[in-house]
Amino acid sequence: MTTLPGSPRPAGPAPAAARTASRLSPRASFAIRRTGRLVTSLLIVVLASFFVVHLVPGDPVRAALGPTAPVALVENTRADLGLDKPVREQFPDYVSGLLRGDLGTSIQTRQEVSEVIASRFPTTLTLASLGFAVALAGALPLGMAAALVARSPRGRAATSVVSGGLGVLIAIPDFLVSVGLIAVFSVWLGLFSPAGWGDAGSSVLPVLGLALGPMAYLARIVQVEMIKVLDSTYMATARAKRLPRRLVLFRHALPNIVTATLTVGGLLLSGLTAGTVVIETVFAVPGMGNTLISAVQTKDYPMIQGVVLVFALMVLAVNLIVDLILITVDPRTSITEG
Repeated sequence: MTTLPGSPRPAGPAPAAARTASRLSPRASFAIRRTGRLVTSLLIVVLASFFVVHLVPGDPVRAALGPTAPVALVENTRADLGLDKPVREQFPDYVSGLLRGDLGTSIQTRQEVSEVIASRFPTTLTLASLGFAVALAGALPLGMAAALVARSPRGRAATSVVSGGLGVLIAIPDFLVSVGLIAVFSVWLGLFSPAGWGDAGSSVLPVLGLALGPMAYLARIVQVEMIKVLDSTYMATARAKRLPRRLVLFRHALPNIVTATLTVGGLLLSGLTAGTVVIETVFAVPGMGNTLISAVQTKDYPMIQGVVLVFALMVLAVNLIVDLILITVDPRTSITEG
């Protein structure tokens, strides 16, 4: 059949890719795209963690065995670990090991890297989770209270004090906050242990040291978003209906700051995961962060690569989970377009 120029083409079978895309819901399509980005990011982390550590000057085997170790022992150890090969040959061996679940053997302790990480990972995960819970539990009421005070007729002075305090906590590095907590609550008051992990007394200060900065940052976001919501038209309508103040706040105002709070909270949780490195070092917490610092000091290549890879997985997984929660809580969000 001849088709005249400009006339519509007859409908035919859609391409397979288009039919597949049409069968997927927006959430499923979004999840697939985000998973693809996660895999791409993970590949970049693997490449960077492998080649960057090999740029560090020095012999890791000699650093591990000491300057007085016999040359024959150093050479045999290097051959056993596969470090006698050129870097371009070591990388395929490293990737094949990752695909088998083998993260290598520590140069310093000669333990399997996966075993060391498995023993330290629960501590780091617990510290990051508790820090996030404390930050979230403190930020929501603090930010909401700051917003209500800011909208009160005489709240300007109180708002300046609250905003200034939050700004100070945001600006101070975690290690300085941690040192201050040790000085006040351990040295001066003697309430908590200055180091260690395992019981409630030794866990309080590391969790606070990790949570205070992110809590102040999140509280500031909650304050700003709550002020915007309280000044909106629909909130004026809700107040005009003479609804109880508690109902206006928790049923009408709070749900409208969830998206911003979750977005910033996800970023903070990722930052908390990385921040455990500093906190574990200050408080001598036996987690992955402390292990990473020791591995860097001794040039333990396999341990550095393994810990960095696990940290990257944690951060990428957190970002993916937060994105999925966002499109579930607020399907209208533009994140579904990304």
